[in-house]
Amino acid sequence: MNDADVSKQIQQMVRFIRQEAEEKANEISVSAEEEFNIEKLQLVEAEKKKIRQEYERKEKQVQVRKKIEYSMQLNASRLKVLQAQDDLVSSMKEAASKELLRVSHHHHTYEHLLKDLIVQSLLRLKEPSVLLRCRKDDLHFVQSVLHSAKEGYALKAKVHPPEIIVDHIHLPAAPSHHNAHGPSCSGGVVLASRDGKIVFENTLDARLDVVFRKKLPEIRKNLFGQVAA
Repeated sequence: MNDADVSKQIQQMVRFIRQEAEEKANEISVSAEEEFNIEKLQLVEAEKKKIRQEYERKEKQVQVRKKIEYSMQLNASRLKVLQAQDDLVSSMKEAASKELLRVSHHHHTYEHLLKDLIVQSLLRLKEPSVLLRCRKDDLHFVQSVLHSAKEGYALKAKVHPPEIIVDHIHLPAAPSHHNAHGPSCSGGVVLASRDGKIVFENTLDARLDVVFRKKLPEIRKNLFGQVAA
């Protein structure tokens, strides 16, 4: 083999090696581009997923806030309604309390009422000796019915007439503009055993409280169409 043939073979080998290298480089480039595109797609999808998750998280937060705000507004509205209902009921009781003041103005009727209240109190206490307390303005009414009240109780309870001691300490006077916030009493009596262990408050105000508490569900139903829980 002469030099020309050797040179020709070397050139062929060089071309072959170069072609192989170019093909390999092209394969590497294509593979790298594919891997890059895949990785880029994965990164994009991962970022999209993060964005979706963040959006869903914020959307949930917004929904939760809306529910909380709605619940707060609903509770506030309910409280306003309940407050308005309570105010109306309180105004009714206040109006009834003012009507109680008229009771003692009708002297003859009030005397009979005091007698009945004393008899009722004696029947509740069932004591042979009791202490009676009334308003200072009602002393003469009480004194005028005391005897008949004792006899009435004795007849009903089938016992001897009890001893009733009128206390020198009086119940508060009727409410007035001069004493709007102080203790007051619209009338009636308070009886107690001599040792003070048993007390029966039978004032007009106490009776109003009892009746009002007892009738409150019925009052609310008539006013608002439902019985309060």
